[in-house]
Amino acid sequence: MTRRGLAAFAFLVAATGAGAQDIQERTIKFGHLNNPDHPTSLGVRKFAEIVAAKTGGKIKVQEFPSSQLGNELQQQSALQGGVQEMLVASTTSLNGIVKEFGLLDFPFLFANARQADAMVDGPLGKALAARLPEKGVVVLGFFDLGFRNVTNSKRPITKGSDLEGLKLRVIPNPVFLETFKTFHANPLPMPFAELYGALESKAVDGEENPFAVIASSKFYEVQKYVSGTNHVYATNPVQISKKFWDRLSPVEQKILQEAAIEAQNWQRTVSREVSSKALGELQAKGMVYNEVPPAELAKMRAAVKPVYDKFSAAYDPAIVNLFRSELDRVSKL
Repeated sequence: MTRRGLAAFAFLVAATGAGAQDIQERTIKFGHLNNPDHPTSLGVRKFAEIVAAKTGGKIKVQEFPSSQLGNELQQQSALQGGVQEMLVASTTSLNGIVKEFGLLDFPFLFANARQADAMVDGPLGKALAARLPEKGVVVLGFFDLGFRNVTNSKRPITKGSDLEGLKLRVIPNPVFLETFKTFHANPLPMPFAELYGALESKAVDGEENPFAVIASSKFYEVQKYVSGTNHVYATNPVQISKKFWDRLSPVEQKILQEAAIEAQNWQRTVSREVSSKALGELQAKGMVYNEVPPAELAKMRAAVKPVYDKFSAAYDPAIVNLFRSELDRVSKL
């Protein structure tokens, strides 16, 4: 029996009398911003593989990488409208729907990935996700994107003041804008799909992204310096349209939720392996790498406290209190 045949047989055995009739032939359009060799793409394909195995091929997941379905905000709107079934992207677009998602974009929150996972998988992540269904979105899990680092064509970033005057592309996010304004940089919000061209034409001096994104997007072709600022940990919520979700049977919903968590756990491991290799690749391609001394990072962390205060004051106090208690808990991990 072929591999596909075995998978179909296993599905029939598992599903007999247990809701097989509740699984309909469906195709899910799953969009994201990253290139096909990026860990985000690998996670989407793993999700598709798991869903196919669990449904005997009845539910097919069609990946649309590299902003093929539009930029992040366009895909977010399509998701809410039910035109697009799934999306994995940063928390940026969700900030415009539930502003408290901005808490996850606060700078210098985490020392390691364990802390970040514990935050999004714990009570805070669940409380934020619970506010989305009424806005047309359901979150099924959180992929890893990794710690964000600054690249530019001018100079190494060894301290906060080195950012002064640099034109840096940032994701269209108020927290990111305020963070870089704190260091007197000139942050420019711009869709990711436009970034390579802006770097190449020198319309911007630099940008900030995880190592794997920098490598996958070939920014080493148009940037000289990469600095290990680790200023924000980026998590990518795995989102599904509420309009589409409500058309699914309970059996189908359970399958997609389980597949998302399984794919999430696999993707996080792969993403972190890729990230560690990506820095070496960037250096091999000619980028000049530097770490930021711990004492300077501590000064940068202290400098952005007004960013915390400003946005926390505009958020739901109950969520902010939960955030603070969770940050204290995960900081011990």
